[in-house]
Amino acid sequence: MTPFAIAGVQMHVSALQENVSGMRHRLEILLGRFPWVQMVVFSELCPYGPLPHTAQPLPGPAEQAFQEMAARHGVWLLPGSLYEKVGDKIYNTASVIDPQGRVVGRYRKLFPFRPYETGVAAGTEFLVFDVPDVGRFGVSICYDIWFPETSRTLTSMGAEVILHPVLTGTIDRQIEINISRASAAMFQCYVLDVNGLGPGGNGRSCLFDPCGTLLHQAGEAEELIPIEIDMDRVLRQRQAGLRGLGQPLKSFRDRAVEFPVYQSGAGQAYLDSLGPLELPRRGQLFDSVPPASLDGETSLAEIEDATRR
Repeated sequence: MTPFAIAGVQMHVSALQENVSGMRHRLEILLGRFPWVQMVVFSELCPYGPLPHTAQPLPGPAEQAFQEMAARHGVWLLPGSLYEKVGDKIYNTASVIDPQGRVVGRYRKLFPFRPYETGVAAGTEFLVFDVPDVGRFGVSICYDIWFPETSRTLTSMGAEVILHPVLTGTIDRQIEINISRASAAMFQCYVLDVNGLGPGGNGRSCLFDPCGTLLHQAGEAEELIPIEIDMDRVLRQRQAGLRGLGQPLKSFRDRAVEFPVYQSGAGQAYLDSLGPLELPRRGQLFDSVPPASLDGETSLAEIEDATRR
């Protein structure tokens, strides 16, 4: 057994004032009560909330404050993410800080929640990092996990735990939880999904093991979530199969088929027919299909043509 103690912090996130001092306070409470915790993860955009006007360069004062917190408590720290300003671009960026207060990596969200997360550029690089004598961790931010290619890439790079800070306050939260659970099972890894509260989300942070088993799910109030995981379970499941059954990572490795859809510009005729990535218009879902379709007289081709407009 290789035990590792990890904690998520589900807290209220203000959109109008900084949350760094509140994060510091909760970190002190968490480690005062549970000094055995080795890594702490906050939710997406926790430090300054969900408004892009708070964007700042990295390295910067906020990141430095988190470095000091990590070094003071001697823990690994992923303080959610914040909007990073780089020239005329803004990224949604998460920093990973080691127990000595060093930034070991920064991860820019690959899939901003478009068309809602407007004005935010997409990152292009993955991030995995090693905790010595423990294992390898990967970082994914919120909407990224809706694209299984992101989790597949992280696990192909050796990630045994996916740290997944989110900011989800919408009615698709349960779907997102289901995706996190499915990702844990498909890629035989731990998935720690940490959501905020108020403007920072509707809670229900959760942790799944490499079998897709729910180890804990928070409610919709503030909660500290310390839990010990066993890193050896990851390798065991990947070698012997999920509960002694499916071995999806090895099956994918030994596949006989290549996937042309992953080749840029190939096999996308249908996807190209869906139209631009833009906000739905009021009533769009109802006025896009001709009324005649309700009585079965409109052809499928006419309906598809109408939905493309």
